[in-house]
Amino acid sequence: MTKIVNVAIVGGGLMGREIAAALQRWPALIDHPVRPQLAAVCDINPAALDWFDQIPTVTRKVEDYTDLLADDAIDVLYVAVRHDLHQQLYIDTIQAGKSLLAEKPFGINASAAEAIVAAAAANPRSFVRCASEFPFFPGAQTAVNYVRSGALGRIIEARCAFLHASDLDVDKPINWKRQARYCGEAGVMNDLGLHVWHVPLRLGWAPDGIFGVLQDIVTERPTPDGGRERCDTWDNAVLHGWVSTDSYSFPLTTEMKRIDPGEKNTWEFEALGLDGGVRFSTKNPKRVEIFSLVDVPGGGREQVWSSLDAGSQSVWPTVTGPNFESGFSDAILQMLAAFLAEREGALGGRFGCVTPDEAALTHAIYRAAMQSHETGEVVRIGE
Repeated sequence: MTKIVNVAIVGGGLMGREIAAALQRWPALIDHPVRPQLAAVCDINPAALDWFDQIPTVTRKVEDYTDLLADDAIDVLYVAVRHDLHQQLYIDTIQAGKSLLAEKPFGINASAAEAIVAAAAANPRSFVRCASEFPFFPGAQTAVNYVRSGALGRIIEARCAFLHASDLDVDKPINWKRQARYCGEAGVMNDLGLHVWHVPLRLGWAPDGIFGVLQDIVTERPTPDGGRERCDTWDNAVLHGWVSTDSYSFPLTTEMKRIDPGEKNTWEFEALGLDGGVRFSTKNPKRVEIFSLVDVPGGGREQVWSSLDAGSQSVWPTVTGPNFESGFSDAILQMLAAFLAEREGALGGRFGCVTPDEAALTHAIYRAAMQSHETGEVVRIGE
């Protein structure tokens, strides 16, 4: 019989509900080694727990996450809470021997991330990864596999971005993601950064140094009592770096923007080389564009950007017809499939979730970006 894995959610907000919904679609996966079921949920707001009443496998609803850590029936915790709470909750989960799928940024700052990494290393019984959904879009996987094939030849440049305009409204009330004491000094980089660094780091593209261009655009926002409060987090961040290979270096640009007019929730990746190129955007989630030099009958050799439809298949095969479209909920299902397969040692060479070391490295990158913004100079990672 398929192994049952009992999952608990800590944080019953937007992403907690998305994870719960994805678990209900598990039969869409073909021959996965485990069958997860949502057994419990925790939130400090009792009203947030009511939504989970519609899921029959949920047998526990608690307001204190330590109640779940003491429950021997719980195997895995997905934790989505404020960044300032990450260190305590993540380390407690790890030390309790539970597996952890942690939300970004894996600690509010570098020291918190390093403490979480140390706890994971000291407790190998706890399988730990960090959530990042967008690279599991089939189009994103097509782009990753194209790069891994070597089709780029010598790489000229690469870019990865996560863009939306949720903060374009200057009258949007302030919340914890717009306050450094809760979100972290890195601001938008903490909030969105792991989305853009997952693929580059997995491809081995760790930059040597960073030049950071950071913007604090909306400096005050309304409070519930009708007042105004300082909004002290970076709204937009563009990071330029150089990635070194054995024989050459190439520029890598990452963009994290809460205020990008015209965007809703767009993840983009592009890589160009002397022999080829590839780009993908969730704005057109079926389309992957490929650059090549081709012989045109009667016209000689020309540069061509061609496009293909990615279909539905991603990291783990599903019952969905391969010609059908894929969306955000499908990407979450694929992320969970990769996480639980790797936990079982059954992922093989498939693309996996962000590792603790990768998550910690992003904090070193953000720190370099902030130092660069202050000095106007390139800052080497780790200095």
